[in-house]
Amino acid sequence: MSGGRRASRPSAPRVVAIGGGHGTAVTLRAVRQYCSSVTAVVSVADDGGSSGRLRELLDVVALGDMRKCLVALAAPDSVLARAFERRFSEGELAGHALGNLVLAGLVGATGDLVTAVEAAARLVGAVGSVLPATTEPVVLKADAEDGEVAGQVAVSRTGRIRSISLVPSDAGPPPEVAVAVRRADQVVIGPGSLFTSVLAAAAVPEVAAAIAATSAQRVFVCNLHPQLPETTGYDVGRHVDALRAHGVTVDVVLCDTGGGMARGTVGCPVLDRPLAGPNGLVHDPGKLASALSDLLR
Repeated sequence: MSGGRRASRPSAPRVVAIGGGHGTAVTLRAVRQYCSSVTAVVSVADDGGSSGRLRELLDVVALGDMRKCLVALAAPDSVLARAFERRFSEGELAGHALGNLVLAGLVGATGDLVTAVEAAARLVGAVGSVLPATTEPVVLKADAEDGEVAGQVAVSRTGRIRSISLVPSDAGPPPEVAVAVRRADQVVIGPGSLFTSVLAAAAVPEVAAAIAATSAQRVFVCNLHPQLPETTGYDVGRHVDALRAHGVTVDVVLCDTGGGMARGTVGCPVLDRPLAGPNGLVHDPGKLASALSDLLR
């Protein structure tokens, strides 16, 4: 099967992973097994939990998804990376992850989001870079059959979504994002919540434009199952249709229909193979690494 765009691929490719949350963290654990450099471009639209509370209190972007990606790229023996995931259970800090608080403190100390995340990456010994999809706080909005919905948490609880957008509409990524996507050999989009994680990052206009312009192989990793209610009734083809409708172009789709997700009509090359972990709910990083590296061959 062919999903390549460049005539030849290096043995140690440069990879960019785009999305958010647990899905992109799994992708990062996979691609670090075969790449020479990796950059994560991460949604910062979350308005729930610890991230939402810090947004409201400190007027910062959502930090939780970037924390997850830093931990996924951290040195295996990093005690600090493990501590980043620790959530406090009592008092005023209840519900906050330590990593979110550290990132918020670094943003305050440096006055710059990208510099703060770079400092956190050094602290945990991360093997790659983590960049925000926008450098300013944004509100995710959805146009659904039942009307307009605002806020990532509210959108995640909504079905029959027609499209999503960000407010402000001109919010953009740091310039390092376009550079990383342009230099990449492979751009991996997903897996993750289609509208609230994947498109919340990939459909940022400057990010979508960088994806369209790159000569890298562009791979969409589809979820293993529809996410209720956000993508109720979706097959693989409908996921890809949603990407196209938001200006996100891909060359090849990687999926696993063995767990019940129908393929449907995709309209581009598809690699369908077992990717699920033991519980059948999330992708196995080893299987995902094997499939993604095979695509580059």
